Amino acid sequence: MNEKDMMNDYLSMINASLTTYANVISQTDNPQLRQTIQQMRNQDEARQYTVYNAAKQRGYYKPAAPAQPQEVQQVRSELSGQ
Repeated sequence: MNEKDMMNDYLSMINASLTTYANVISQTDNPQLRQTIQQMRNQDEARQYTVYNAAKQRGYYKPAAPAQPQEVQQVRSELSGQ
């Protein structure tokens, strides 16, 4: 397995974990457990961003073009119900 595939697999696994953390956190009643899972999620978010940046620097990932201001405003309006 080459580096690009390993990084992509790792990013996929972290992204799946982040989704799971969100579901678990929203259903956790115990404050200490909730805080622990939030800390784990925060660590994985930081790790995901680090790996994402490394993949982008190596040319393994090319992000989409930035949204135009009018596109951002349109989404903002739609989400706020205006």
